[in-house]
Amino acid sequence: MKAGRIQKKAGSIALFLALGMPLPGFAQNSPAANPQDATIQTDIQKALDSKRFKDVTTFVQNGVVTMRGTVNLYSDKEDADKKVHHRKNVRAVQNLIEVAGPTVDDVTLRNKLAEKLTYDRVGYGTTAFNAFTIGVQNGVVTLGGVAYGPTDRDSAISLVSNYPGVKDVVDNIEVAPVSPMDDRIRLATARAVYGAPQLNKYAIDPAKPIRITVVNGNVTLSGMVDNEGDKQVAFLRANGVPGVFKVTNNLQVAAVAPEKEK
Repeated sequence: MKAGRIQKKAGSIALFLALGMPLPGFAQNSPAANPQDATIQTDIQKALDSKRFKDVTTFVQNGVVTMRGTVNLYSDKEDADKKVHHRKNVRAVQNLIEVAGPTVDDVTLRNKLAEKLTYDRVGYGTTAFNAFTIGVQNGVVTLGGVAYGPTDRDSAISLVSNYPGVKDVVDNIEVAPVSPMDDRIRLATARAVYGAPQLNKYAIDPAKPIRITVVNGNVTLSGMVDNEGDKQVAFLRANGVPGVFKVTNNLQVAAVAPEKEK
């Protein structure tokens, strides 16, 4: 009976080793099983020598690194993953780190992130040409929409990843293709739309721009306007720009608060 138990245990250990999984009962920062794993373990411990990763533990087996523990921000989890992936002889990384940080309800988190993204990269001249969408479920943020370029997309992702309460980030942002024709249409459409006397007010406050995205000559207007008249004027002005194939008017009209009874 005793020999049978020993054989069964040996078979289980062999299975865990074959799958590159940590052995049950082993501490996460315990010495690695072979010299190369030990070298990797030492290397990644140096790479993660920061207060941000003080609650992160690692285990190396056959070049596969398993990370567990907690960090305060989602960006810290991503940074730990990148640091470990870049270590020599690391074959794969299993990132089981959890984002602790504060818990923020989804509606509040979504509104805060939307406000932050509104002012992101103000002054770089591309704010009006980005149209991002935000969805939040159980702290997981899904970003969508269209970015003018990779820099704008990366900036949006970085902003969200570094915000307290975000547990994970799903990047569904489309980057508009590089096109001199589209660039000409963007500028011409911006001049046409914001050049209308009743629409000039939307160019003053970055929090209330009419977003203008252009992909292969197709223009999409998005954002919030004060009334239906402004929405229609923006559509007509954009539709009159030479070279525009189609205009999709996704502008939303702000709800009018009911008058109080006297």
